[in-house]
Amino acid sequence: MTFFGAPRVVRGAIVVIDVASSAVLRVIALQYNPDVVTRTLQIHAVGDGRAERSQPLRLMAPPSESIKLDAELDATDQLEVGDARTVSLGIHPQLAALETLLYPAASDLLARNQAQRSGTLEIAPMEAPLTLFVWSKQRIIPVRITDLSITEEAFDPGLNPLRAKVSLSMKVLSVNDLGFQHKGGSLYMVYQQAKEQLASQSPSGPLSALGIGGIP
Repeated sequence: MTFFGAPRVVRGAIVVIDVASSAVLRVIALQYNPDVVTRTLQIHAVGDGRAERSQPLRLMAPPSESIKLDAELDATDQLEVGDARTVSLGIHPQLAALETLLYPAASDLLARNQAQRSGTLEIAPMEAPLTLFVWSKQRIIPVRITDLSITEEAFDPGLNPLRAKVSLSMKVLSVNDLGFQHKGGSLYMVYQQAKEQLASQSPSGPLSALGIGGIP
């Protein structure tokens, strides 16, 4: 039940865009926002061993960042209102929307197969659309999905899944991965600049709170 005056809950989502035109191809909104999002950052410093000891404060690139979350999908609400698609397919469409983010398009696979059969081989790997993880307006992050685990927990009589838990792992793509001219690279810079602006608003405590009067 939604109470009058209650704040609108913003939903997290995976958004797929076309790199060339920036057109939004698909928005996969999370049905329920996860309670926990785990982010891991690994620094990119200069060298290892002696090189690192000689220049310990130099940074080579933005840190490698990974994001993990667990989300839930449940058809109960849609079944209660008699949603025809859910009655027919359960949560198959939602799961397929997530799964196909890891697949080359079937049309690309068929075209590549046809090219190979005709004696033409495309050396460059097939390029996927750009995937963004949107977690508030301060976090619109270019990512690559690295791992997707789905546990289906309930089924209708036709074995369509009705409830599932999804574990999603993503690698943040920085300008180190995409370059500055790529659409994802420019979105990453907006993400980093927003982070720096937020950091500037974090209050700095006095040294006296640490029991010291100054740095020797």
